[in-house]
Amino acid sequence: MTSIALLERIGRFTSKYFVVWVLIGSAAALYAPPAFVPIGNYISPLLGVVMLGMGLTLTLEDFRRIAARPRDVLVGAAAQWTVMPVLAVALVAALGLPREIGVGLILVGAAPGGTASNVMTYLGRGDVALSVTITAVTTVAAPIVMPAWVVALAGESITVTFAEMARQIVLIVLIPVVAGLGLRYALERTAPSVARVGLSVFPAISALTIAAIVAAIVALNVGEIRAASALVLLAVVVHNGLGLAGGYGVGRLAGMPEARARACAFEVGLQNSGLAVALAVAFFDPVAALIPALFSVWHNVSGSVLATLFTRVDDADGPRYEATAADD
Repeated sequence: MTSIALLERIGRFTSKYFVVWVLIGSAAALYAPPAFVPIGNYISPLLGVVMLGMGLTLTLEDFRRIAARPRDVLVGAAAQWTVMPVLAVALVAALGLPREIGVGLILVGAAPGGTASNVMTYLGRGDVALSVTITAVTTVAAPIVMPAWVVALAGESITVTFAEMARQIVLIVLIPVVAGLGLRYALERTAPSVARVGLSVFPAISALTIAAIVAAIVALNVGEIRAASALVLLAVVVHNGLGLAGGYGVGRLAGMPEARARACAFEVGLQNSGLAVALAVAFFDPVAALIPALFSVWHNVSGSVLATLFTRVDDADGPRYEATAADD
C-alpha cells in the first residue's frame, strides 16, 4: 500500500466514525472538564482550520452554480428566518417554559446560521458553497431580522452589533474558505498528488478538530448541563431536531437536489447559538443563556449524527456522493 493510499484509508476511517469521536470527547469533558477548558481559548482559530479544509473542497464552479440558481439561497435563508423562530415560540407555549428561560429559546430561533452548519454540511457531503452563502446572507441580515423576531415574539428590544458579526464571519468563515479555495487551485496546477492527499485527509482533520471544539464547549458549559431540567433539555432537543427535519423538508419540497437539501437542513437546524448566549447575557436575565448554552453543545452532537447518517447512506448506495455533481 502506497503512503497516499494509507493516508486516504486513515482519512476515510476517521471521517466515517466522526460521531464516535464527538461523543467520546463530550463524555470525557463531562467527566474531567478542567482538562478541556483551555481548548476554549482556541475555538475561533480551530474553526478557521476546519473552514480552510472546507475551502479545499470547493471550486469556483461551485459558486457559479449558486449564482446560476440564486433561488436556493433565498429558499434556504427564508426557511432559516422562519422555521426556527416559529418553532421556538410554539415550544415555549407547548412546554410552558418560564418567560426568563423561554426567551433564550426564542433568541436561538431568531439567530442567524452558525459556523457549525457549514462544518456539518461539509462533513455530511452537502453543498458547502450553498451553506456558506446562506450563512453569509442570514448573518448580514441578522441585525434587522433578529431584533424584529425577538420584539415580535418576546416583546423585548435588543441591539445587535452588525460590525462585530461581520468581523466574525470574515475572520472565521470567509478568509479561511477563500484561502482553501486558492490553495486547491494552486495545488491542482503545481502538485496534483498533494491536492489529492489534502482532499482525502482534511475531512479527518476536521472531524477530530470538531470533536475537540465540542469537548471544549461541553467543558465550558458543564455547570449548565448538569443543572438543566429534563424540560429544558427536551426543548433544546426537539427544537433542534424539528429544525433539521424542517430544513431538509423545505429543501426537498423546493426541488433542491440532495446535496442542497442537506445544506438547507443544517442551515435551518444549526444556529449561531454563541451569539444567542452573548445577547442573553447582555440584555436579559442570565438564566436566559441556559438554553443557548445547551443548544451550542447539543447541535454539534446532533449535527455530527446526521452528517454521519448522510455519509452512511451514500456509502450504502454506492460510489461516494459528490456535492459538486448536484443536478441543477
